[in-house]
Formats: sequence, structure tokens, C-alpha cells
Amino acid sequence: MDKLDDFLKYSVLFSYYSELFPKKKREYLELYLEENSSLSEIAEQCGVTRQAVFDNIKKGVQKLDEYENKLGIFKKEKELKGKLESLKKNFTMENLEKIIEDFDYAE
Repeated sequence: MDKLDDFLKYSVLFSYYSELFPKKKREYLELYLEENSSLSEIAEQCGVTRQAVFDNIKKGVQKLDEYENKLGIFKKEKELKGKLESLKKNFTMENLEKIIEDFDYAE
């Protein structure tokens, strides 16, 4: 993860899927993605090697991609936001009803 865009993407994905991680991996990801701690800082705080932290974060990021590919929560939210922004610019009851229909699901 070198790019800011990737960092932001994984921070958002982590906010959706953090509870799916085991406690220790979740702790590493929280420190890295939410508190912006360095790998060395996390290693020192957790009493492990920097390599262990790196490996866990790398696997965690891969899991975030896997969860999003399977569940698609972030993608659906972005899609809904786009439709709502479009509706804001061109509001009609028909457009609103179409958005509701698109996101309607059987309970």
C-alpha cells in the first residue's frame, strides 16, 4: 500500500468489515489504518517483529478485498450515493421511485 488512494480505500473497507477479523489482526489494522501508526510503532507496541506486523497487514488488506468482492457493501453505497447526487440535480418523483425500486429487496 503505497498510494494515498489505496490507504483511504482500505480505511473505508476496514470501517465496514473490521468485526470480521480476529482480535490481533484487527488490532494491527486499527493501529495502521485508523491511528496511522508505522509498522515499527505497531511492532513495538504489540511486542512482535516489524515483519510480523507487515505480514498481518498485507494479509488483512487481501482479506478486505476478498470481503468487498464477496459482499460489495462499499460498492453498493457508492452506487447509491451517485444515484442520490443525480436525483438532487434532477429531482422528479419518477426518479425517486426508480432509485427506491432499484434498491428494494425482499425482506
